[in-house]
Amino acid sequence: MKADAILNEVKNTRLPQGMGAAWWLGQMGLLIKLGETVLCIDHFASPAEGRTAPPPIPACDMEGVDVFLGTHDHLDHIDHEAWRIWAKRLPNALFLAPRAHRESLLLDGIREERLLLLNDGESVSAGGVTVRTVAAAHEFLDRDEKTGLYPFLQYVLEGNGVRVWHAGDTVRYEGMLPKLKAMGPIDLGLLPINGRDAERYSRDCIGNMTFQEAADLAGELNVRLALPGHFDMMRGNLEDPDKFTSYLTVKYGGRVPCLIPQYGQRILFGGSA
Repeated sequence: MKADAILNEVKNTRLPQGMGAAWWLGQMGLLIKLGETVLCIDHFASPAEGRTAPPPIPACDMEGVDVFLGTHDHLDHIDHEAWRIWAKRLPNALFLAPRAHRESLLLDGIREERLLLLNDGESVSAGGVTVRTVAAAHEFLDRDEKTGLYPFLQYVLEGNGVRVWHAGDTVRYEGMLPKLKAMGPIDLGLLPINGRDAERYSRDCIGNMTFQEAADLAGELNVRLALPGHFDMMRGNLEDPDKFTSYLTVKYGGRVPCLIPQYGQRILFGGSA
């Protein structure tokens, strides 16, 4: 789908209480609509060497978003060039990110009053949607001992009677599962599956959960609809999403529904979706 078709679909989608909609933008990028509120997480919207596909919605075409969220300060998650464009073109939009990245976001020209900055275990409400955080480990938690700030976060969004979990970039660590379970039932979860290995380490390419680790986490959380992410966009850091869905389906007997998202595809969740 072209950018204008995706954005028109977002605008025209009407959601009853207890339902949400999401559109996958590649990698860990996700447009989410909860009620009338539109949120955009980790959209890598700029051209870059090594990309396997252009962004479904280029930065200059984005519109209608109430809150932009970034899980951490890597190009494919907080795309600073895109955030600068959105800060100018969408004057009413808010920007949510780890508090550890405050200074870099201020340098992007995003005014303090438009920034929603969080750390592990915190929450904020915007546009009728509550965002709660859990620290992510990419591949380590990397908590700053002086400030107590974590540079990598996961987000759990609650609004319109549904709950969305965006895992950001993370491996599984001790204590993560109970934190996520405490958030309540998850209607939609997006998990990175690209894994990690020696060859990527040699290129300073840090990793995430393997497809098995991500599937087991989704299974243990009984996610009502699980999506693989971070498998498609950058050459040299790819994975086969069929491995995730097959493993999850076989190991958990179909108890945890899953699908492989397509660029710009609308995914309805919650209720009877």
